[in-house]
Amino acid sequence: MTKIDTSRPETVLPTPSHTVGPFYGHALPFPGGGDIAPIGHPDTIVLQGYVTDGEGNPLPDAFVELWGTDPDGNLPQVDGSMRRDPASGGFLGRNGVEFTGWGRIQTDAGGHWTARTLRPGARGRNAPYLSVCVFARGLLVHLYTRIYLPGDDAALAADPLLSRLEDERRDTLIAVAEAHGTYRFDIRLQGEGETVFLEFQ
Repeated sequence: MTKIDTSRPETVLPTPSHTVGPFYGHALPFPGGGDIAPIGHPDTIVLQGYVTDGEGNPLPDAFVELWGTDPDGNLPQVDGSMRRDPASGGFLGRNGVEFTGWGRIQTDAGGHWTARTLRPGARGRNAPYLSVCVFARGLLVHLYTRIYLPGDDAALAADPLLSRLEDERRDTLIAVAEAHGTYRFDIRLQGEGETVFLEFQ
């Protein structure tokens, strides 16, 4: 048994803080995490991009979580995004039919992420957008942002959040159209061109 002498004051050093990564890679990723749209859906769009640090270096162990409405602007009410085998607990994959609006993607070795989903519909006065949560090394708390899709300039101009931002900052929230049905959205954690992040209280 160890005895501690409490009659002598000792110097106590604070415990160092932890970040939200990269220790989470064991249980959080799952196969098909970016396959949000139902299999073969004709309106599937592809979102892709990079997660980079303040120096522009790609992060190979970040997570990007997406949430979005269906094309009619309704929040999906489907339980869960992945199915597990009740006996083994192994991953069976999405059912491929129901749209949950949710996905989780781990960046690859080059910091790249890709998701296949449906274009979200508008809700209220907001232009259509996808909610994003970013987990990455060096972050004490995960970050929230949005992905707006180009194509409806009037809706983007009237959006309550976008209309409060300067053009340069506003552009960090709007994906860039590439090939047909493919959009690029890079997430810069800090530094020049830093993505606009949101704080919820």
